[in-house]
Amino acid sequence: MLNIIGKRNVYFLISLLVIIPGIISLFVFGLKLSIDFTGGTRMSLLFPEKVNERTIDQVESAFEKEGTDIVSMQPSDNRLILRTKPIDEKKNAQIVESIKVSAGKLTQEEFATIGPTIGKETTLNAFYTILLASTLIVLYIAFSFRSVPKPTSSWKFGVVTIAALVHDVLLVVGVFSILGHFLQVEVDGLFVTAILTVIGFSVHDTIVVFDRIRENLRRYVGVPFAEVVNNSIVETIVRSLNTSLTSILVLLTLFLFGGESIRWFVGALLIGMISGTYSSIFNAAPILVVWQEWEEKKRNKK
Repeated sequence: MLNIIGKRNVYFLISLLVIIPGIISLFVFGLKLSIDFTGGTRMSLLFPEKVNERTIDQVESAFEKEGTDIVSMQPSDNRLILRTKPIDEKKNAQIVESIKVSAGKLTQEEFATIGPTIGKETTLNAFYTILLASTLIVLYIAFSFRSVPKPTSSWKFGVVTIAALVHDVLLVVGVFSILGHFLQVEVDGLFVTAILTVIGFSVHDTIVVFDRIRENLRRYVGVPFAEVVNNSIVETIVRSLNTSLTSILVLLTLFLFGGESIRWFVGALLIGMISGTYSSIFNAAPILVVWQEWEEKKRNKK
């Protein structure tokens, strides 16, 4: 039988090795925020042919001629996605016409301007949403597991679920910090939606394992807590992996062929789903055991 609890320190170490680079990147580089959070103008230009260095130079010259600064520019095949300081529709029309003069025929697929006040409000709302969701999850799990047998308690299940959830969120955010610095991947409103979805999936997978632990604690009275937890993980691991794998394959297909507009939204879901599966099996339940063993040692010293 798999001895996941016995090797828990190895799994904890793997999590740390994966998460730490992202945390360092967050402190050093932060996240590359889109105009959803910072305010500004985002536009998407579609050219007849693939965007090359000459096209980029022509676009930069047109913006320079109109006195508008480009914050970021991201080419993708025959599409060019730009973020600039806030401009109005009149200025946008002038810039597009100026680009057409030098670069030829093009189509503007997107033009959106968001003020800094709206961007700040979006940031606060995103933070409050994630905080509220996490609080409700702890309360729900504490209530649902209120009848869990000794030696553990329902609120421990809730706290450990949040610990696994934080693991998954930190991993996704850290990866996007690295992607933002090296590949200019921006964090937008869809990213917040992805984070909330990851939170939901992480909790779902963790509850499957925890529910089996609750059942087995009633069934195997007198069996060591670590053994009950390990047996519960082994009993649910195939179901968890099969469920996750089908979802991961769908997301992978969407990431590769779903188009540029949703690629990084799907990417965040993909990373979060893989992390959620891992943390539910190899982190959440083992943390319960570590907590329980620490309390037992504390009681024995008295």
